[in-house]
Amino acid sequence: MSSNPPSPTTGAASIMTSAAIAPLCTVLIWSGNTIVTKAASGVISPGSISFYRWLLAFVVLLPFLGRAAWRNRALVKQYWLKLATLGALGMVIYQSLAYEAAKTTSAVNMGVMLALMPLLSTLLASALAGERLTATSLAGGAISLIGLIYLTSQGHPATLLNGGFHVGDGLMIIAVLSNSLYGVMLKRWATPLSMWQQLFWQIGFSTILLIPVFLLGDISPITSANLPLILYAAIPTSLVAPLCWMIGIQKLGAARTSLLINLLPVIVAILAWAILREELHAYHAIGGALALIGVGLGLRQAKIAKGETVPRADQAAWETEEV
Repeated sequence: MSSNPPSPTTGAASIMTSAAIAPLCTVLIWSGNTIVTKAASGVISPGSISFYRWLLAFVVLLPFLGRAAWRNRALVKQYWLKLATLGALGMVIYQSLAYEAAKTTSAVNMGVMLALMPLLSTLLASALAGERLTATSLAGGAISLIGLIYLTSQGHPATLLNGGFHVGDGLMIIAVLSNSLYGVMLKRWATPLSMWQQLFWQIGFSTILLIPVFLLGDISPITSANLPLILYAAIPTSLVAPLCWMIGIQKLGAARTSLLINLLPVIVAILAWAILREELHAYHAIGGALALIGVGLGLRQAKIAKGETVPRADQAAWETEEV
């Protein structure tokens, strides 16, 4: 008895669905980290959790990547400034400002602002990498901006002129811009180092850069109250999430993978309501929906054409990459 083989379109859809699981895990971890960031604002200083987090992540990676990284130290000498700058953008500025922002803004607001990251990355790529902007991208940016204004003003945009815009909202926007720039420059500044070694050295440089922030700020000791927050920020968020995200990019491509970030504010809102007991209001739904619609419009991707499959080279790239 013979059976009909699956069509190419069905096979491609199956691959797309299974490949989306890894970056979806990243979005779930990032959503949880938004809650951790908000919860940490009362039990540990921003400078302390940032330093402890990346120091612990570096120590965890050291036994696995230290020897290979040392063998490639000549390459690191050539690219150390780029690696340090990437670490500063994505790990020092972004994370430190996010922890500071949590003092004066809600986890829900932080989640919606994080969902603007794909669109901001597109705009920065146009400005810095020469990628063409389309009318759709501009329309998406305008709709997202309207949603952001409506959300941060708690449904009353006029209050932005009277102090309604929280300091934490502004810090969070700068943090998201920094991380968006990190993504663009990471692609533009290609290095011969593997992804894992790039991550290892970025974490190493960011830890060094955070030392003065740690020493000059309010130093919080590690306690039973903040240790779980530090561990979550160091292990799932700093190590597991990047791993899953890189797998997603290898399997789906950066554009399709980034679209999953649009789920982040929805998950954060649910977690904030369930864990932090934050109240949900109509302006959260309206502003968040507009922001998400804008992001989705600005990053709209064409569906896989009939018969298209995921390239074999892309499938094998992650599996064969050396540390």
